[in-house]
Amino acid sequence: MGNGTSIGRVRGLGSAHHGAHHWIMARVTAVGNLVSVLFFGISLVLLGDYSFASVHGWLSQPLPAFMVALMIISTFWHAKMGMQVVLEDYVHDEGNKFACMLLLNLAFFAGAAFGLFSLARLVFTQGAA
Repeated sequence: MGNGTSIGRVRGLGSAHHGAHHWIMARVTAVGNLVSVLFFGISLVLLGDYSFASVHGWLSQPLPAFMVALMIISTFWHAKMGMQVVLEDYVHDEGNKFACMLLLNLAFFAGAAFGLFSLARLVFTQGAA
């Protein structure tokens, strides 16, 4: 690569070739967050009565349950990707970076799993708390 043009010297160097995917996924989850949070907010405003029975009845329908599940997954994924970028930029020691990334993934996976479990419990149980 030594004697070619300047573009020939840098071609294939310096990029891990995964930054574009991460950037695109951040935009996709941001759009997913926008759509699902707008649906959630508008649905709650139109619901009117915020009693447990009313919200339970609303969430027991397939579309609201599906949209709330998508909202949980999308928001946790989006937040995880944002925190991952911060960790990659500011944690420089490879051992600490690995430990932080492991804890980050576990925390966000646990949070999303808890949110989905709580949603499933609301959707699939009878009206009593």
